[in-house]
This record gives sequence, C-alpha cells and structure tokens, in this order.
Amino acid sequence: MENTKNSGNGKAELLRKLRDKTAVIGVIGLGYVGLPLAVEKAKAGYRVIGFDVQSRKIEMLNRGHNYIGDVVDEDLRGMVEDGRLLATAEYAFLREVDAVAICVPTPLDIYQQPDTSYVENSTREIARFLHPGMLVVLESTTYPGTTEELVKPILEATGLRCGVDFFLAYSPERVDPGNKTYNTKNTPKVVGGVTPACSEVAEALYRQVLNGDVHVVSSPAVAEMEKIYENTFRHINIALANEMAILCSRMGINVWEVIEAAKSKPYGFMAFYPGPGLGGHCIPVDPFYLTWKAREYGYHTRLIELAGEINNAMPEFVVRRIGDILNGDRKSLSGSTVYLLGVAYKKDIDDYRESPVLKMIELLEERGATVWTSDTHIAEFMHHGLTYTCEELTEQRLREADIAVIATDHSGFDYEMIGRISRCLLDTRNAMKDQAKPERYYLL
Repeated sequence: MENTKNSGNGKAELLRKLRDKTAVIGVIGLGYVGLPLAVEKAKAGYRVIGFDVQSRKIEMLNRGHNYIGDVVDEDLRGMVEDGRLLATAEYAFLREVDAVAICVPTPLDIYQQPDTSYVENSTREIARFLHPGMLVVLESTTYPGTTEELVKPILEATGLRCGVDFFLAYSPERVDPGNKTYNTKNTPKVVGGVTPACSEVAEALYRQVLNGDVHVVSSPAVAEMEKIYENTFRHINIALANEMAILCSRMGINVWEVIEAAKSKPYGFMAFYPGPGLGGHCIPVDPFYLTWKAREYGYHTRLIELAGEINNAMPEFVVRRIGDILNGDRKSLSGSTVYLLGVAYKKDIDDYRESPVLKMIELLEERGATVWTSDTHIAEFMHHGLTYTCEELTEQRLREADIAVIATDHSGFDYEMIGRISRCLLDTRNAMKDQAKPERYYLL
C-alpha cells in the first residue's frame, strides 16, 4: 500500500495547494462528464491527469484531439501542448495526485438494478495509491449511501482514516450535453462531505474551478439523493407530457398547442415536452436507482415506476403510430421503408446512449420494415453488436421512403426540404411547427 498513517496537518496543506494551484488533480473516466471537468480544472490552472481504460480516448487526448461536443478543440489542444492535461491508463500516476474525481458510468444491469462495478473498481485503484492529505470525490450518479457504504470502507481498509488522513465527498455531475447556456463551468455545484473537513476541502476545490455557486449539504447521502431527485422530477413530468400526447393523439388535439397555452400562465407551471422516448445516461436510469434503494426500506415508489412504464413504452407507441399511418395508405409496415431522421437521444449532440431510436429500429425491423437513418451529428452507430450507417439526408431518399419520421430535431436538418419532398411525415418533436408541411403530415 502506498500510504502512511502519519497524516500531519493534511487538511491545511491540501487547502494551500488548492488555493495556490499547485495541487495535481486526477479525473477517472474521460467521458461526457469527466472530460469537460478535467478541461475546466486545467483551465483553472491545475495540472490534471485523466484516467481511462479506453486506449483510443487516451491516444486522441494526448494528441489534443477532442471527442466530446461540449469541449472546445482549441482549449484542449493548448492544455495538452502546455503539459497541463495528460491522459493515461496507468493508475500508478495517482501517486502524484492530490485530489481525484470519480466520473465513471453507473448503468443498470439486465434486472434494472444498479451496477456499481465501475465505481468499485475505480475506488480499489485509488486505494492502492491513497496517501495522506488526498481528496476523493465521487461524481457518478448513484443511489443514496454509495459514498459511505461502498467507497469509504474500501478506502479505509488501507488503514487511513476518512476526515483525518484523507477526505471523501460526493458532488453529483450536472452535465447537460448540447446546452448552450449552462455547462460544467457555470452550473452550480452541490457538495456533501463525509465530515465537515471533507466538505471544506471539496468546496475549496470547486470554488477554484467553477463560476457557479457551490452549495454544501450535510452529508454525501443528501447530495446523492438530490441528484436522483433532479432527474426523477424530469422523468415524471416527461411521462405526464407523453401520456398527454397519447391522449391528445386519440382526441385529435395538438398537444404542443396545449403546452404552449399552458405556458402562458406565469406561475405554477413548467413546460415539459413529449417525444419518442427518453435517452442518455441520466433520466432513463437514475430513477431506478432510487426504486431499488427504496425496497431496502420496505417502500414501493409507485409514481416513479409508473412514469418509467409510460416513458419506456413510447418507442412502441411511435412504431404503432407509424403502422397506423401506413395502414391508412393501404400499406403494411412489413415491406415498407421507414426513414428515421435522427438517432441521437436529444437535439444537436452526437450521444445515442439509451436513445429511443435504437428501440424503434429494433421494433421496426422485427415487423419487417426496412429502416434508413440520417443524423447530422452521427455517421455510424453500434447496437447489439451491429454497425449502422447514417446516410446523408437527400431529396431522393425522402421521395423513396414510404414514411419519414423526425425522431431527433437537430438544427442541421433541412426542414424546408423535408416538408417539400416527404411523401408522408410523422413529426415526434414538433420540429415542423414553423415550416410548410406535406399533405400527409402527422404529429406524435
């Protein structure tokens, strides 16, 4: 073990290093959360070491090549050239690190239960090189209790004491890919330390790095629950919008017009919009962490689980809607060509993790349809071990397709052409609201 019990005045020394920017900062996991965080810490003046198991990411970063849309290429290149940012797969570099953030995936397993193996493995690597005066911050979204029940025991098995020899906190990531207003730098940060000393040093780090406010809470469990609550709030309200869309479709009412009218009320209403389903790592996943943890306390989170049922059923609803539209043209779904416009789970990003479009492709192909895809941000994508290629959106393809479906409302799509050329168009995002529409035009 790379440690000693002689901690000395570890907190004071770490605070000094954080404030004069001589601390070396580590980030484990260089994905959509970790890389922007590493870049902001380097921009703040720290030397940053990023850790990842994917050799392709490491090679790209060490050449100054970016693979995340929210990171500016020039910023990244400059930091790498100046030696402020290094990517590696060698955890031995943790010997040099004063503070490290864990930003690894926390997916669900096949039973819809939390898979914390990435967090556990990262923590064990940190424990090998844990040393007095070191700060460890978990940023991965997880269930309340993870920091103190999983991470802390692994670290304290080294013989070092939390809050005395090393410091441990939870600070949930708040990354919204593609958001042009709020990013890692200016989004307020929540921090919950295991002890007051842990909170103090974690707060000091984030105040040096971020422009946004740092909100300190009483424990890691509060911070963990806060993050789950944020995404569960969105999860439930999107489910309500989706259920309204299904009902409005049956009643012949434009659900988007309903929502715009409701928005005119200056209080007591916040607009959420329907769509073909949820995607990304957070909203489709995080609420199930809470439902799983709640069972430990004998509580059944009925509202959350019902919202999950509604949201998870949206891809199938869209496929049924496509079939009904084709039936109205005396065509069957089997043998028809369905042109899906958009694969990413949200507008103007290249992230297709948990995208509802993937499920739509499965369902359409199972029913015998030929599926074409276009996406302005994705050239190809993988699903169930198969590689799919996104075609360029052309007039010829629009003419040839039996039905086109706007699944992701990317700004780069030529909506004028889509409206002018499409033989039949289903719009799941209300992307055509200000455009001329084809004769056979349908909303979700």
